[in-house]
Amino acid sequence: MTDSTPEILTEYQAVETEVNDLTTLTSVEVITMMAVDLLTVAAVKCGLAEDGRPADLDDARKLINATAGFITASAAELGDHHARPLREALRQVQLAFREASLVPDAPGQGPGEKFTGPVN
Repeated sequence: MTDSTPEILTEYQAVETEVNDLTTLTSVEVITMMAVDLLTVAAVKCGLAEDGRPADLDDARKLINATAGFITASAAELGDHHARPLREALRQVQLAFREASLVPDAPGQGPGEKFTGPVN
């Protein structure tokens, strides 16, 4: 055994605990959690960070597109009760993107709008 063996075992145990915790979640909880995480990062990339971090609209566009596809694809599995708040949060991030853009996309051409339709 090396000096780093206890550290490796501790890291392994931490990962194992995390995986076990994740396996207790339902698919709806995992999908919702991932969508919220993506939306949060997209909002920060739109310039909505409390710390005044500058916007990165290129990254925000990619995140919004991916999240819109993810939410749209999983909506039937989530059911309206869970999908509706995610769609509304996505809409708010799409609007924040539009507001942060110096040259707004044409209606229906903004990030995620190929999945959600035009956002007004």
